[in-house]
Amino acid sequence: METDHTLIRRAIDGDERALRQLWSQYSPHIDAVVRRLVGGDPDLAADIAQDVWIQIFRALGSYRGDAQFGTWAHRIAVNRTLNALRKARRLGRLEVDMEEDSSAVEMDSDRAFLAASIEEAAARLPAGARTVFMLHDVEGYTHDDIARELGITTGASKSQLFKARARLRRLLAHLIDVQTPAAELRTHAAPRS
Repeated sequence: METDHTLIRRAIDGDERALRQLWSQYSPHIDAVVRRLVGGDPDLAADIAQDVWIQIFRALGSYRGDAQFGTWAHRIAVNRTLNALRKARRLGRLEVDMEEDSSAVEMDSDRAFLAASIEEAAARLPAGARTVFMLHDVEGYTHDDIARELGITTGASKSQLFKARARLRRLLAHLIDVQTPAAELRTHAAPRS
């Protein structure tokens, strides 16, 4: 199997097969990052993902190999997606009011269902809160990094994350199996003889 370094060298030299191979290998991860950050608009996510891949291929010549290719491409995906969201949704105003609503979905123990439920709930968050949640809790960015990337304060990042988590708890509350503690059961039981 060909190494990433050799594949990248061939792609930089214009080998279309190498470009396709890089895309095939890394597109599932990169496209998933874009979808998570964009939320519930699959058309916008597809447009941004296409723009991300154009940028990755254009920037291949500047790839120095200091980080793994996947990490380097991931960073481009995050940056391009955030830039596109700023342009499309004017993310400069991240402090938004969050309306109350609930989501009713049948209970299911399947992991795919749970992941889809979380993804769907995250897509229902306002753009700013979703972006901060995805960057912090999913991508692992710090509040300082998020503040720098989005042009907001660290406090605004923390506030949006707090609001996002609170709303996600409400949206996903139906998935939690609440059991009555044993102490409560004993107080309602008939006295022993």
